Amino acid sequence: MPPEPIFTLLESIDDPIQLRALKENQLQTLSNELREFLIHSISNTGGHLAAGLGTIELTVALHYVFNTPDDRLVWDVGHQSYPHKILTGRRKQMNSLRQKDGLAGFPRRDESPYDTFGVGHSSTSISAALGMALASKQKNEDRNVIAVIGDGAMTAGMAFEALNHAGDLDANLLVVLNDNDMSISQNVGGLSNHLARLLSGKFYASMREGSKKVLSNIPSVWELAKRTEEHVKGMVVPSTLFEELGFNYIGPIDGHDMDTLVKTLRNLRNLKGPRFLHVVTKKGKGFKPAEEDPCTYHAIGPFHPESGKLKKTSNATGPSYTEVFGNWLCDMARLDQRLVGITPAMREGSGLVEFSEQFPDRYYDVGIAEQHAVTLAGGLACEGLKPVVAIYSTFLQRAYDQLIHDVAVQNLPVLFAIDRAGVVGPDGATHAGSFDLSYLRCIPNMMIMAPADENECRQMLYTGFKHQGPSAVRYPRGQGSGVEIQSKMTSLPIGKGEIRHKGKSIALLSFGCMLDTALAVGQQLNATVANMRFVKPLDEELIIHLANKHDLLVTLEDNVVLGGAGSAINEVLLANNLSTRTINIGLPDTFQEHGSRSELLADAGLNTDGIMSRIEEFRQQPLAKHVTLA
Repeated sequence: MPPEPIFTLLESIDDPIQLRALKENQLQTLSNELREFLIHSISNTGGHLAAGLGTIELTVALHYVFNTPDDRLVWDVGHQSYPHKILTGRRKQMNSLRQKDGLAGFPRRDESPYDTFGVGHSSTSISAALGMALASKQKNEDRNVIAVIGDGAMTAGMAFEALNHAGDLDANLLVVLNDNDMSISQNVGGLSNHLARLLSGKFYASMREGSKKVLSNIPSVWELAKRTEEHVKGMVVPSTLFEELGFNYIGPIDGHDMDTLVKTLRNLRNLKGPRFLHVVTKKGKGFKPAEEDPCTYHAIGPFHPESGKLKKTSNATGPSYTEVFGNWLCDMARLDQRLVGITPAMREGSGLVEFSEQFPDRYYDVGIAEQHAVTLAGGLACEGLKPVVAIYSTFLQRAYDQLIHDVAVQNLPVLFAIDRAGVVGPDGATHAGSFDLSYLRCIPNMMIMAPADENECRQMLYTGFKHQGPSAVRYPRGQGSGVEIQSKMTSLPIGKGEIRHKGKSIALLSFGCMLDTALAVGQQLNATVANMRFVKPLDEELIIHLANKHDLLVTLEDNVVLGGAGSAINEVLLANNLSTRTINIGLPDTFQEHGSRSELLADAGLNTDGIMSRIEEFRQQPLAKHVTLA
């Protein structure tokens, strides 16, 4: 066993005030210790590693130069925020990261005053930071507001909407682009760093503003001067796009050069108005496995810090639901040339790697642009193709208008493969797929399916693909019950469930992955268990049959109770004037905190003991007709 690393300087920092008391020549040593600490910490808990490793020096420099939290620092998404957490008083709590009752995996306002804005989804930082800057201006408060956004997040239209607005205002806003992917390495080095310091300095800024005032009175000369400035800067920077949007663009600079970072940020701190700093970093910096494979180490489970090899944390076997989808997509593509696959920057997470390699001409990664992904699918469907949109439940929320307006209203045959539905776990409320059944089932023309196991998932994907209208298959994260997956694909009868266990008195109506739990309860209570399969259209015939034959109906779903599948059952009973007593059990009317999937299901009463307890509790309230338990 190698000796435990020593973090002499880092252990003296519990607050950025202490960081700002350091000498400038100590900052790189602190950064080295911080990087080593992050590797060892995440090796025990798992989490988002590579992005944080790439922003160590940037994080240290930002807190060193700016007076946080009075100066507002807004992180985009938050994948890179672990170093920020460590430096802002949460170092000793990092062993609880993403665990129940522990530190959140993303910045949260209620966790620290240094977390100025809660994040988790991409491309929100510039909008939020602009709002803060405008509020400070309105209240006559003199503070800097800094948004840190990655090059991936810059693919989202929301980021450019914010930039377009900010450039038209006199807000005191600094946008830092953390670029770890663009091919601009030729611009990184001594000359570029020197020019960045020069262009961000007082001399250049005063000359630039003074020249504007003087030359603006001579239109022809002023136009020539503007063009000259653009051409000169264009020789050393990638683009004048941000200048055209109204920002003072600086960079690119080396994001691992502490001296350049500090000097440039100090210069920018003293400037006013919209400023844009382009910083080039290496994702996974300082940890060879993460540098060589930043995608795998973007979000990683516990691992051995010496080798980077994953520690075994699960005995689960068989393919995950994501892999079931990926295999089906390739199989279906071989059978139907019309199939195209679309993902909003989630190729690996959504299981499209093999498809992208086998069918590159039918694969579209649109970047972090969920709205565009859905409307693109609508356009493809208009021309006779069969688009499949692979998307996380929580990210589909971002394209709700497009889902309704551009797909459902026109009844277009787009299949939505909705991953990470229901309880997701350690990433917390921003990534929970708790609402899709509620927000989908109210949309006309939608067909919604929830598979009980991996084979049913494959057959439902085929059913949805063959459907002549919009359809959705929503499935959970991770493995299922391990059933045999049939290679042959067969369309399921639309809107029909099945009885999986016959019993008396009580009927459990299960949606999706709750079936195994329902069967376990059914065995103990001698209850009938129905696998409902379809959330829309519902099997009304089966519901009415069960209501007439049983004294109590219990609906089970890993979706919020409000507006969910259980609510749909209640509507059927009411419409048919049936008074069978009913319990709806699902996710609570709250944002669940982070924790393991099993812990969160237990908290919601969606495990065997919880369901048994709620049924027994309900039996003691004989006057109730319909009770919602969440």
